[in-house]
Amino acid sequence: MKCTGSCSHGKPAVQLSLANHACRNRVRRFSRDAAVTETLTGCHVTVNGRSRPFTGAAHTSALDWLRDQGLTGAKEGCAEGECGACSILVARPGDPDEPADRTRWTAINACLTPAAALADQEVITSEGLGTPDRLHPVQQAMALRGGSQCGYCTPGFICSMAAEYYRPDRADGISRAPEQSDGRSADEEEHGPNGFDLHALSGNLCRCTGYRPIRDAAYGLPTTPADDDPLATRRSAPAPAPQRTEIHSGQARFVRPAAFAEVLDLLAADQSPVLVAGSTDFGVDVNLKGRREPLVVAIDRLPELRELTVHTDAVEIGAALTLSEVERRLDGRIPLLAQVFPQFASRLIRNAATLGGNLGTGSPIGDTPPALLALEAQLILASRTGERTVPLSEYFTGYRQTVRRPDELIRAVRIPVPLSPVTAFHKIAKRRFDDISSVAVAFALTVHDETITRACIGLGGVAATPLRATATEQALIGRPWSRETVLAAAEILRAEGTPMDDHRASRRYRAEMLGRSLEKLYAQSTASTGTDARGDRS
Repeated sequence: MKCTGSCSHGKPAVQLSLANHACRNRVRRFSRDAAVTETLTGCHVTVNGRSRPFTGAAHTSALDWLRDQGLTGAKEGCAEGECGACSILVARPGDPDEPADRTRWTAINACLTPAAALADQEVITSEGLGTPDRLHPVQQAMALRGGSQCGYCTPGFICSMAAEYYRPDRADGISRAPEQSDGRSADEEEHGPNGFDLHALSGNLCRCTGYRPIRDAAYGLPTTPADDDPLATRRSAPAPAPQRTEIHSGQARFVRPAAFAEVLDLLAADQSPVLVAGSTDFGVDVNLKGRREPLVVAIDRLPELRELTVHTDAVEIGAALTLSEVERRLDGRIPLLAQVFPQFASRLIRNAATLGGNLGTGSPIGDTPPALLALEAQLILASRTGERTVPLSEYFTGYRQTVRRPDELIRAVRIPVPLSPVTAFHKIAKRRFDDISSVAVAFALTVHDETITRACIGLGGVAATPLRATATEQALIGRPWSRETVLAAAEILRAEGTPMDDHRASRRYRAEMLGRSLEKLYAQSTASTGTDARGDRS
């Protein structure tokens, strides 16, 4: 195995034997992928303040590599990003409007992240947060409040909790929520008195302790870190810049290009590379299906794919911005997307997943396509010969098939403005959070003088592709925004798509949920909440 290119390296609990045995088996499985296993000259990862040479096959996950280094705090629970037992912290660039915090400690799933993607980066595991004689505040809070029993999930909870502990604007959220008649904050159950957002732990599962003591530990943390906290101080320095990385192992190759043009050249060379950003979809196939690709290209840190620009006629979102970054930087500017983000998997997943990845897979059950269809989004596809713009409604052509050519990638998503004021995103799933939808419906309507002048409806989970409910849209446009109109249109909506029976829901249930969603939108938009059907304050 070898690594080529320039590499710079910055400085700045209880284990279950059965699970550890499974992890050791997976390490051996990955080792067999490599024809040669040797130390990679020059490639390093800074882990817990110590620079470590990178070794491993091109497809090795960060979790397996860390455990091979003797850092066994992170565990494998599911190998698909649903349990959070493998959570670690990585140093990521702060948002452009955070000049004082140039680095964000971000929690991600180590089981999904390629270890090679961490070359030249900074990582903190649960072992690096504190020591037995000097616990980190998060570890101390968990111990004092009984937040751990078997300890298997505890290191992952601690890393996710630490990321929220170091969130730069956490203190800004204190005492902002309106009070209810009993004096409690309206979101008391999800936001603590110290500004802690409990959704930061939504991707972590605990099977034995229960969540109340873990919540108590989170809410008992100090409002701000101590002045001498080294990880808090680290935020004022820039995050490590990505360096070009190329790793060979057997017939497999992992490449982090130095420039956007290099990616386009690789695509044009007809090498059929797999492009990865957050690897939240591809990583599952690697772990559970043994997927091995000859060439994997990491595009998550390319500046050309990480811009968010507000134009007079559109908002353009870079395809490689993580959903958490998009959520923070939009800050509610697009209300429909603001409804999608909290329901999209977990914070751990949103810290890595991207719009480009969610659309690039062509999946019919992704959460963002229905909303983007309702927003009449367009995709900017780039290749070595130039760029072209494709309406999202024309992008999907079949099950996991799109109009994107092999030599193209999604550079950005373009959402036209002004936006329709009456919007809603309804995700029907078996769990409230962190679940795949049985049906997803997004609405964007404009009502003028009690008449519907514009209607866009995006659907997911009811056909081989995400789609627009065009027949229902036509039944609404030009009609009064009334219960009679909605009931008639709901019958048409029930017949949109080609829903099927599977383990998530029956065809009949999916069809019924489509109609009920439109009825729910009408009931919500006309309820006596101080907002009329046009979305204007009364």
